[in-house]
Amino acid sequence: MEELLQVANLVANKLNSRFEGTPEQRWSLQALKLQEEAGEVAQAVIGALGVNPNKGHSHTWDHVRAEACDTALTALVLLHMMGGDPEWFLAEHLRGIKAKAEGWEATA
Repeated sequence: MEELLQVANLVANKLNSRFEGTPEQRWSLQALKLQEEAGEVAQAVIGALGVNPNKGHSHTWDHVRAEACDTALTALVLLHMMGGDPEWFLAEHLRGIKAKAEGWEATA
């Protein structure tokens, strides 16, 4: 997990150094990039299931995993771009999600 956060910070710094717009513009474009990556996950799932009649089985489940990794990294890049303490913010947010998930009832 530490390496993931380091890579996200590196990518965020490189992207921030190349963009001359406002911080909000950078964040907005990165949010759009995140949506693009999520779409690539969906495309890979469709390909893995073979439900597109024009393409058939065009992807594997490993493609889905790779696109999910790209999506996760893109989200963390956005978090790093926005500044503050992204690792603290992520940890706090995950604590809240964990508390909710622990309260879910198991289904059979």
